[in-house]
Amino acid sequence: MGGKLILLVEDNPDDANLTIRALKKGNITNEIVVARDGTEALDYLLGTGAYKDRDTSTMPVVVLLDLKMPRVDGLETLRHIRSNKITKVLPVVILTTSSEEDDIAGSYNLGANSYIRKPVGFNQFSEAVSHLGLYWLLLNEPPPSKR
Repeated sequence: MGGKLILLVEDNPDDANLTIRALKKGNITNEIVVARDGTEALDYLLGTGAYKDRDTSTMPVVVLLDLKMPRVDGLETLRHIRSNKITKVLPVVILTTSSEEDDIAGSYNLGANSYIRKPVGFNQFSEAVSHLGLYWLLLNEPPPSKR
């Protein structure tokens, strides 16, 4: 699974660490880049701001996106991802605690590939994240690169 990067967009450091631990517990050893909000995630993906020198020809294999974040929330981040030619087909999985119907519908309407509510217990969460990682890293066939 080497070389396939995961972008985790999560403002809560505890949730970010929990997700990273869960991925490692599932033997997913890929590089994980953590963005603390939608602005940082978009800067990373588009090679702007603090990431202006990043080579944008290398994209994450999947973006794990929280919804409830400061500055630019998850739905607005997803809207920007889908509206940019560089990122519009990038797999985006919503990974959030929200079970609000508007959040679920809004995520899919904006082009989310999957919507997963974070389970409460670590074992259940760890299992869900492990399956999620294995699917997107091993089974999913990404769209061909146009670069």
